[in-house]
Amino acid sequence: MSPVGTNGRVPAALVLEDGRVFRGAAYGAQGRTLGEVVFCTGMTGYQETLTDPSYHRQIVVQTAPQIGNTGWNDEDDESARIWVSGYVVRDPARTPSNWRSRRGLDDELRSQGVVGISDVDTRTLTRHIREHGAMRAGVFSGEAVAADDAMVAEVLAAPPMKGANLAGEVSTEQSYVVGARGERRFRVAALDLGIKANTPRLLSERGIEVHVLPVHSGMDEILAVEPDGVFLSNGPGDPATQDAAIALTEQVLERRIPLFGICFGNQILGRALGLGTYKMRYGHRGINIPVIDVATGRVAITAQNHGFALEGEPGQRFDSPFGAAQISHYCPNDDTVEGVRCSDVPAFSVQYHPEAAAGPHDAAPLFDEFVQLMEKA
Repeated sequence: MSPVGTNGRVPAALVLEDGRVFRGAAYGAQGRTLGEVVFCTGMTGYQETLTDPSYHRQIVVQTAPQIGNTGWNDEDDESARIWVSGYVVRDPARTPSNWRSRRGLDDELRSQGVVGISDVDTRTLTRHIREHGAMRAGVFSGEAVAADDAMVAEVLAAPPMKGANLAGEVSTEQSYVVGARGERRFRVAALDLGIKANTPRLLSERGIEVHVLPVHSGMDEILAVEPDGVFLSNGPGDPATQDAAIALTEQVLERRIPLFGICFGNQILGRALGLGTYKMRYGHRGINIPVIDVATGRVAITAQNHGFALEGEPGQRFDSPFGAAQISHYCPNDDTVEGVRCSDVPAFSVQYHPEAAAGPHDAAPLFDEFVQLMEKA
């Protein structure tokens, strides 16, 4: 039987690798879980966050104080399961209130075995992550709570995110097709590095038949689709581990097949063009992050989820093995590279999420730009 505190709640602890411990109450499943602790600034869209494969092996801290108000429905999942390793909230809803809700968030976390913690001072925790960086952590609740030194030792034994090859753990095992809505205009081969369900949906709305392929697919599988374009999806882990995906991207560029990449796909394209990548201090995660388009000066408010980024400067032009290219977008908060565009081959990518189902939708026209690229080809 799990121990119960004086307030009637099961005690829990969030333990960071630097020895900091945050106490709270068990939320969701009880037990222990390990991962990289990160914070997400989105005030809405927690269901999309939890089911986004890009959050694989991460313990997500919600900076919004109240979470779970709209419960959990059966329509907004971005994949077939919750991918976060753990969940940290301050003030969970006692009773959800939304006409689409089918059950409470805590019920869904328990049913999927996701260990969480509530009643945490998430403001202090977020400031700590900002100052010291994203780091390994663990959530321990109920009988799993132990002496601080023992829990810290478990956290330190966990693998770091840098060097983690995770795309294969979230990618589809079998290829599948999402048909075009209405008349089929184009056929696209989408490499699943951790794709979200809304991406093929938005492509299909533009008359595109989407063939979603496993991460281990090669050029033969791509060409078998007879694609008008290739899409590189979002996904988790360190892009430096994706030698096969990078080599495949190089082959696509050599054949001048129109290519569009999002998030992890942006980093894959960048590395194929000769740019390096690095681990950010605490990353960009939320739905309120500004991005500037170098060509137009236009600002878009975007959804993002990444802890790695491409090296480069805003507007920087550079020579690649496939001709001239440019850093096309950047974040004015910290000058992080947010997009790459090729001049001599039909390829571009962005670090943010134009498919964000929870919004904002400023970047949605990028899918139309991909369509235009295929029209020209």
